[in-house]
Amino acid sequence: MPLQRSAWTKPAASVITAIADIAAVILGLWILMFILDANPANDLVSFVEDAADWLASWSRDLFTMDTDWLRVLLNYGIPAVLYLFVGHGIARRLRQL
Repeated sequence: MPLQRSAWTKPAASVITAIADIAAVILGLWILMFILDANPANDLVSFVEDAADWLASWSRDLFTMDTDWLRVLLNYGIPAVLYLFVGHGIARRLRQL
C-alpha cells in the first residue's frame, strides 16, 4: 500500500518548523547576549556565538555601521526573521498537500 501524502507531510512540516524556530531562537539569544554584554569566555556564550555566526554567515557583514548593538541586531535579526518566515511558509505549504 503506497504511503499517503498526509502520512509524511505533517511530520515533515513539524520538523521544518522546529528547525526554523531553533535557528531563530539561537540568533535571538545571541543578539540578547551581545546587547547585555555576556561574558565571551563563558562556554555557553561561546557556543551560542559560534552557532549564530554559522547561521548568519550569509548576512553577518550585510550592515557595517559603527553602532555595535545595531549592527548585531540587523545582521543577526534579519536571518532570524527570514528563517521563521521561510520555515513556517514551507511547513504551511506541506500541510496543505
